[in-house]
Amino acid sequence: MSTNNVAAAAKGSTKSYYPWVVVGLLWVVALLNYMDRQMLSTMRDAMAVDIADLESKVMFGKIMAVFMWIYGFMSPVSGIVADRVNRKWLIVVSLVVWSGVTLAMGYAQSYEQVYWLRATMGVSEALYIPAALSLIADYFTGKQLSLAIGIHMTGLYMGQAVGGFGAFVAEHLSWQQTFHWFGIIGIVYGFILVFFLHEKRVDSFEGRKAAEDAAEGHPEPLGTVLKRNLRATGASLGALVVNIAFWTILFFFATSSVPGWATKNWLPTLFADSLGIEMTWAGPVATITIAVASFIGVMVGGPMADNWSRRNLRGRIYTSSIGLAMMVPALVLMGYGHTLVAAVSAGLLFGLGYGLFDANNMPILCQFVSARSRATAYGMMNMCGLFVGALATNVLGSLADQGRMGIGFVCMAGALVLALLAQLIILRPTTLNKE
Repeated sequence: MSTNNVAAAAKGSTKSYYPWVVVGLLWVVALLNYMDRQMLSTMRDAMAVDIADLESKVMFGKIMAVFMWIYGFMSPVSGIVADRVNRKWLIVVSLVVWSGVTLAMGYAQSYEQVYWLRATMGVSEALYIPAALSLIADYFTGKQLSLAIGIHMTGLYMGQAVGGFGAFVAEHLSWQQTFHWFGIIGIVYGFILVFFLHEKRVDSFEGRKAAEDAAEGHPEPLGTVLKRNLRATGASLGALVVNIAFWTILFFFATSSVPGWATKNWLPTLFADSLGIEMTWAGPVATITIAVASFIGVMVGGPMADNWSRRNLRGRIYTSSIGLAMMVPALVLMGYGHTLVAAVSAGLLFGLGYGLFDANNMPILCQFVSARSRATAYGMMNMCGLFVGALATNVLGSLADQGRMGIGFVCMAGALVLALLAQLIILRPTTLNKE
């Protein structure tokens, strides 16, 4: 990028309304992120007509799990990279690659091809969340952070809801065309981001300062850049390792990720089996109820946490804890409810609680981790969340074949109780935004 372009981007990013433009631009990326990954879970039956191995729930569980394992392994790497490079380009590349994978999924003709495409999607999608959330956190350094993060998260929920219609769309077109069109949409949107999304530079970030120097025509030798970034990465990881608050946040984030992934990957199947309805209806019931309620949760939980935190530094923690408490009975109801009313009620309660919780993860992290390490920290959180989520996905696949998936959801509720207690007992912030 030339010096003039850098200056133009910096000027555009200083406008008072531009932080909200960033949230809006990334909202669409978040929608595409979750939509592309969610479609596969609802189009299994349609795809199984052409790819017989997908009829096995255990085999399908392996495909869903490989995405999570790869995503998990890549998450800390993507966080470290996001703390050192231009996050705009990281987001653009991530979007274009996973959209290309979605497009290619429509050409898959074997189980192995679907498996490896899903694994590739795990690599590309992992690059997005740490970069996006840390970019938003740099634009909103205090009072409106929970609201901004919450609005961004509604894009994820909307993507989950739209992805829930995958089976419906596939029934009217084909599963191949469904993948093709959604992949093309993402690739086109990537080019839009090139022109309208700007990095928010923080002078204290050594990696980004070096990028500015290079843009001004004074690049450092590659060896010097690598050594400095390795030292900075080591310092960031070292600071996180000795941060008890970070480990607590990581614990309740990972524990809550288990039901989060379980509902995304297996709730349509659970509802189809327990309610005796077709997947074309079970998919929307499972995804839309949670997505709508989560949308309400973050729109309520964001302002609620922001306002509460102005009076009490633990306001965001309390808001998150309320969300965790709501998810506990919802999981029990999911596991043992056998009526449409019970299913919808469980989805709404879980989604509302998850929204309160999800809107405050990065804002709480900002109270205990400095700006130079947030993407790295969130990447590590994602890794742990994905690993335990992948294990749970495999276990639930085995329980599904035995007709005992409900007990798995009840066990997740018990784990959330421990996470709630750890959150309330250990976290004691001294600031809203740790510099």
